Amino acid sequence: MSTIKDKILHKSKIYPIVLILIILVVRNYREKNAQEETSEFTQIQGTTMGTTYSIKYENELQSNLKNSVDSILADFNNSLSTYIEQSEISKFNRQDSISLSYPYLRYMFNESQRIYENTQGAFNPTVMPLVRAWGFGPGEATYPDSSKVDSIMQYIDFESIQLKGNQLHKIKEGVELDFSAIAKGYGVDVVAQYLTSLGINNYMVEIGGEIVCKGHNPAGKSWTIGVEDPQSNGLSQSAIASLTLNNQAIATSGNYKNFKIKDGVKYAHTINPFTGYPQMQTLLSASVIAPTCAEADAYATAFMVLGFDKSKDLIENLDNVHAYLIYSDEEGNVKSFISDDKLKKQFVTLQ
Repeated sequence: MSTIKDKILHKSKIYPIVLILIILVVRNYREKNAQEETSEFTQIQGTTMGTTYSIKYENELQSNLKNSVDSILADFNNSLSTYIEQSEISKFNRQDSISLSYPYLRYMFNESQRIYENTQGAFNPTVMPLVRAWGFGPGEATYPDSSKVDSIMQYIDFESIQLKGNQLHKIKEGVELDFSAIAKGYGVDVVAQYLTSLGINNYMVEIGGEIVCKGHNPAGKSWTIGVEDPQSNGLSQSAIASLTLNNQAIATSGNYKNFKIKDGVKYAHTINPFTGYPQMQTLLSASVIAPTCAEADAYATAFMVLGFDKSKDLIENLDNVHAYLIYSDEEGNVKSFISDDKLKKQFVTLQ
């Protein structure tokens, strides 16, 4: 017959076992939930427009969208890539007019026209002859002298191109289009719109550093995006700041990455449509936050043309467009400018 002492000893042996089982059950539950949280998001990667893309999206249906995304981007390039001879834009650059088959070139023209007007020509997608001459497009660089630049400038004329119905027409022979300063951003928007059309509300789409974020990340928080330090070298890139984005886009332009050096002279990839020459500025980089990545991309380019002071003035007159500018002052000190208090609140870290 069991005594009270025996029962106590028996329970003292059972309780640790039960406790261990409870711990194991809780741990397994947490690990399972963590796995489920991670597995709800899918990441796909690939190449497009001469760069890479990365997409993270909430995937409740467990479907891989890479083939669909690649197909969309292939059509996109067949419309807008100047590196594809039979693309719509390449055909237009060789001809006086074309009938549009895809929706992309139409949108690019209309959006570019709006931003061209807002920036008083600082964003100008007819710089193609200059881009090619300076070696930042298809073909070899010629590094033109002043007389050659002057002869090319007559073709930098966006107002000589008209869109009527489905027909894109130029009224001045020799004018060419190049949407490389806005196309990556627009490509991000196109992929983001596709995800939204599928009912996906939490995602991040990135193409060549241009980004759109919607909803929350896998941890259930706002997406956090880093801004590259324009003074970091290509071997050890580092972020100078990070900020949260929700239903916003960000694009950064700067001459610290894409440039050429000839005979000891550095040529930046930003071409000034007013002068015809590569633009070297005290403005080191411009990160623009906007509702769409296309406009963020275009304004970032325009700011690099305008420089720090004129960019500050322009931002004040733009709706829902914010900027983080990194520049060098008169003494050569690197400084930064955040356009408004609303944007300041989005920064997580700031050097």
